[in-house]
Amino acid sequence: MATERHLGEKIRQLREQQQISIEALAAQSQLSEDFIAHVESGQSLPSLAPLMKLSRALGVRLGTFLDEEAYSGPVVVRNGAADEVVRFSGSESSGRDTLDFYSLASHKKDRHMEPFLIKVQPGKQHTQHLSSHEGEEFIYILDGAIDVSYGKDTYTLNAGDSIYYDSIVPHEVRAHGETAAKLLAVVFAPF
Repeated sequence: MATERHLGEKIRQLREQQQISIEALAAQSQLSEDFIAHVESGQSLPSLAPLMKLSRALGVRLGTFLDEEAYSGPVVVRNGAADEVVRFSGSESSGRDTLDFYSLASHKKDRHMEPFLIKVQPGKQHTQHLSSHEGEEFIYILDGAIDVSYGKDTYTLNAGDSIYYDSIVPHEVRAHGETAAKLLAVVFAPF
């Protein structure tokens, strides 16, 4: 729960620094006040789509929610040293702990891409509410297999496979079968 609390605290801090009420942020982001309050308190795990709405409403990059201390030079992350930054739900409605994100550039200042190592936990069933947000995503499967629902199609990808898509099209990533998967993902969200 520490990573969820960290994310919520960061959002609350940004909102308060800009002297924006939860009500105003809800109106600007088109999210409910209750949802924002639950995210800020660490009670709710958002998917990427509402986080992107919050980042736009607050006028910050998505990565700002994940940043600690920023460096302008290159950022090197050694094998096994990626910090677990946040846990997301796999879709907008589930709220389940299904995707563990490890940032590979959380300290890079002014970045335009968000590279992640992601562990996808098994057991999540396909939902009716797929995620949708501006930008593009690239996924490369390192280990295991995943299913990617993209629009009306579903793609099963195994280790060594990749997919690149426009993330405005409703989509969802979940483990294929009963085994966890590991993947490299790069998310580009225009600011």
